[in-house]
Amino acid sequence: MRRWRHDLHRHPEFGFEEQRTAKLVADALRSFGLEVHTGIGTTGVVGVLQRGRSNRAIGLRADMDCLLIQEQNTFAHRSVHDGKMHACGHDGHTSMLLGAAKHLAAAERFDGTVFFIFQPAEEHGAGAQSMIDDGLFERFSMESVYAVHNMPGIPVGKFAVKPGPIMSSEDNFEIVVRGKGVHASMPHQGIDPIVIASEIVLAMQTIVSRTTNPVDVAVVSVTDISSDGTRNVLPTTATLRGDVRSFLPAVQADIGRVMERIVQGVCSAHGAEFEFGYTHDFVPTINSEAETDAAIAAARRAFGDDNVITDIRPATTSEDFARMLQVKPGCYALIGNGGMDAGGCGLHNPNYDFNDQILPIGAAFWVSLVETQFPVTR
Repeated sequence: MRRWRHDLHRHPEFGFEEQRTAKLVADALRSFGLEVHTGIGTTGVVGVLQRGRSNRAIGLRADMDCLLIQEQNTFAHRSVHDGKMHACGHDGHTSMLLGAAKHLAAAERFDGTVFFIFQPAEEHGAGAQSMIDDGLFERFSMESVYAVHNMPGIPVGKFAVKPGPIMSSEDNFEIVVRGKGVHASMPHQGIDPIVIASEIVLAMQTIVSRTTNPVDVAVVSVTDISSDGTRNVLPTTATLRGDVRSFLPAVQADIGRVMERIVQGVCSAHGAEFEFGYTHDFVPTINSEAETDAAIAAARRAFGDDNVITDIRPATTSEDFARMLQVKPGCYALIGNGGMDAGGCGLHNPNYDFNDQILPIGAAFWVSLVETQFPVTR
């Protein structure tokens, strides 16, 4: 697993470009004796392992893509591709799932079918849907689907999960305010989009504080403001861009509607026009009850009761696996990658590296999940 992981880390590939990664995965799965399907959702791979006579089946998913970040590490397995690195640990997720596949194929201690799903373009927020649209769940009939992610800040050997929402949705917006540009010395002759955009930013602060139920978590952030103006010219346009996070689909839908209403009202009051764009890039990651119970039971079997955290707080980060959970029941869990107080760092950091110590821990969870779900009866 370490050898696979270091090879993948040296050769990161961005979303829908994972040709080399997919080949490494497919070749490894074939060497274990699995049936292998490639090119699903562009570069996705599915390995099929069947043992016994049971008609039950589950899916185990790992992500394969990297981030567009310039790596600052100096170790031997650092990225050889400028501007690309595995800064989120997908190299480790892929290696853990390959390790579990190799063990399960050799040990033959389960009765059922396991689909090993290697997904492209998680960071895009498009890879899961691409595989789904390409017939993932029609071609490979499974009753549920599972995924794990490493998490810096959670100690090595710890497993964290909860039923219900565990990660938020992510929406993105772009608002273009169209006013009337004039010389800065004669503002009365124009319509100032900077002032209007500023009013919109302030008014948007009421979306969470005054239009969202206080018990429902939401975050609205304007992250960029730009215009076509210059030092002595009031611009014609001002553009606002930003990010929205929430956990409930109803809240996600309401925020977009309220935001557009605010923009329309402020612009109308000043005689300006506007363009409003709002996209739902990630849906909330919501774990189903029964599958979360199954993941907890498997983790306790593998690591012991004291190492399984079941009261973790939901995170306002987002995860593409959520698209699969809209189609199939399942569970998304977190595996500790170690503390950040001894020189470590968080995800999406140019100094991040997956902790090789947790490779056998992640593989052991996958093996335990399969063996507890599909026990051999004699």
